[in-house]
Amino acid sequence: MSYVDGFVVPVPKDKVEAYRQLATTAGQVWREHGALEYRECIADDVQVGELTSFPRSVQLKDDEVVVFAWITYESRQHRDVVNAKVMADPRIAGMDTAGMPFDSKRMIWGGFETLVQA
Repeated sequence: MSYVDGFVVPVPKDKVEAYRQLATTAGQVWREHGALEYRECIADDVQVGELTSFPRSVQLKDDEVVVFAWITYESRQHRDVVNAKVMADPRIAGMDTAGMPFDSKRMIWGGFETLVQA
């Protein structure tokens, strides 16, 4: 079964286009280095929950929107190989993290084994 890296990111509403450009480049790099799929989705129907929710997970501010994203790979081993190549790619390695169009301190991410694939 496939392996997935998933993440949730708070993006300021006035920086969505800059984030889209960053994500487009990132998607191209990941795919060129072997990722099977790269998706970034902007929240459209996401409510703030009483205890937990996507907005609460990233301490979303009023002027921000949630981005939910994932990258798929053949396996965890494949993911590790792809990510090593991605991190060495100058288009990613040369990015200025201080100039990112989102608050990376509030980004959540992780790697997941596929449990069900329908």
